[in-house]
Amino acid sequence: MKDLLERLGIGELNQGALTGLERLDCRGTVLESTSPIDGKILAKVRQADSAAYDRVSQTAIAAFRRWRDVPAPKRGEVVRQIGGAFRERKKDLGALISLEMGKILAEAEGEVQELIDICDFAVGQSRMLYGFSMHSERPGHRMFEQYHPLGPVGVITAFNFPVAVWSWNAMLALIGGDTVVWKPSSKVPLCAIAANMIAARVVNDCGFPEGLLNVVIGTGEDIGARLAADRQLPLISATGSVPMGRRVGEIVLSRLGKPLLELGGNNAVIVTPGADLKLASRAILFGAVGTAGQRCTTIRRLIVQNSIFDTLKEQLVSAYRQVKIGNPLEEGVLMGPLIDVQAVEAMRMALEEIRKDGGKLLYGGEVLSGGVYDAGTYVRPCICEVENSYPIVKKETFAPILYMIRYDALEQAIEFHNDVPQGLTSSIFTNDLRESELFLSSRGSDCGIANVNMSTSGAEIGGAFGGEKESGGGRESGSDCWKAYMRRQTCTINWSGGMPLAQGIKFGDP
Repeated sequence: MKDLLERLGIGELNQGALTGLERLDCRGTVLESTSPIDGKILAKVRQADSAAYDRVSQTAIAAFRRWRDVPAPKRGEVVRQIGGAFRERKKDLGALISLEMGKILAEAEGEVQELIDICDFAVGQSRMLYGFSMHSERPGHRMFEQYHPLGPVGVITAFNFPVAVWSWNAMLALIGGDTVVWKPSSKVPLCAIAANMIAARVVNDCGFPEGLLNVVIGTGEDIGARLAADRQLPLISATGSVPMGRRVGEIVLSRLGKPLLELGGNNAVIVTPGADLKLASRAILFGAVGTAGQRCTTIRRLIVQNSIFDTLKEQLVSAYRQVKIGNPLEEGVLMGPLIDVQAVEAMRMALEEIRKDGGKLLYGGEVLSGGVYDAGTYVRPCICEVENSYPIVKKETFAPILYMIRYDALEQAIEFHNDVPQGLTSSIFTNDLRESELFLSSRGSDCGIANVNMSTSGAEIGGAFGGEKESGGGRESGSDCWKAYMRRQTCTINWSGGMPLAQGIKFGDP
């Protein structure tokens, strides 16, 4: 482990503020990064204080003034090389993600691959920052729209995807001409330091200034609030819980900045009588158990037609029994630990609430102990039969709990599906074209993402990622999300020699 950390530029005590490769002296409290695998300390971080934050912010502002003048395709070339650097360090960074966050190695390396893929996407997009032209109603005039760099962008990320979500924002921001100030989750600070160092080394080798990519590590109450309130950062992208999103959104909007919020999910899958149950079982297993239920896209509710409910229940219980739980770095393990003992307690309390409401625990739910499980962070994923009316069903518990809910008619299933405050991602399993089209229609899923015959989890980078309602309304990653990181400008040029007004208005003689 020590060799791995050294290869990634991590020491025993690390500074919590970086401007590119430069590590700033910090005077905040010391943060211990503890592995959920065994509870051992990986390394320590001296958190940023207000003076360190101010230096990071000012460095990002100064770097932006130079970076915005670099042609977009040349900015894309830097991102291309960043993607190459992460290809070379994929296994090392993947191993660190497993160590610090606890997801299995295959998922961790897949997260790094997602970072690489968004680099490739951004490189192509750097030559396609298109505006529009339109016809003016005034003779001798030309109208068009164009996009300019926006400014330094603040990025707040959650623990469950320590590097991927940063990359969705950072790589698009870079090709758009912006600089980035990144506040990672305090639960996974080492991943942020390592990722920023890999990318910043490329920036440095290309001859660009320190401050294009920056990290500032500290508490949400201190550093997070300063970041959100910083008037020099026109956009704050924040990924995390709904309460966190509310706080950040209020602060950013109070200064008339732009909040881009990616918040919680309470994702449901509807399974109809004509569905391929074997296909559905496989997809549900990954969607509900992957990352130990700690994805915003995790399947949390399974809405199943009465006639197939018991059959699907038996298939899922059988599949859950085969899930190997343990050290995520070991081959064959399908589920690692939860992030910490507080997450385990949240799961225990949710299950207790289900029992009080009259729900049935169909499988799992135990906290595992002994041997590899001594850290107190390992649980058995569970399946519960519940009623849609239970209050706990409306909440997002960040743990591997799957609620099974019965329905009669598809319209009732869709009503159950939409009857939660969140609206991130959704899916239906059916072989009936009319059922799938209803689910995808305006009367169907109210989520930002809707799938047919696939999991709610595992979104591709090519599409816009984000949800509605309490899921925040933001969109990141692919499609036209690059526009959020740029300043839109409508331009009109008068080449006529006259001064006609719009709407046919006459305002005296020239």
